[in-house]
Amino acid sequence: MIEGACRHLIKDSMDITGARWTMRGTEAVLPLGSLYISGDWDEYWQFHLQQEHKPNHLALYSSGIPLSKQVLKARCSTTPPPLPIPV
Repeated sequence: MIEGACRHLIKDSMDITGARWTMRGTEAVLPLGSLYISGDWDEYWQFHLQQEHKPNHLALYSSGIPLSKQVLKARCSTTPPPLPIPV
């Protein structure tokens, strides 16, 4: 059983004609393949989205105004900067 799972997960997934895999790429892809094969993909993906939301979005919307609007608001003044006068 275990040998069959290894063949299915590793050999069949990674042994694609013309593909070249680095150790880093292989280590990144194999856990995702095992999640998919085990049927846990949907549960993992919801967890992943929640984890990505925390650092990437909570700070942006903590005051209800997106951070980019706060920055633009802080940098913009009511009067435009003077234009250089050609001599």
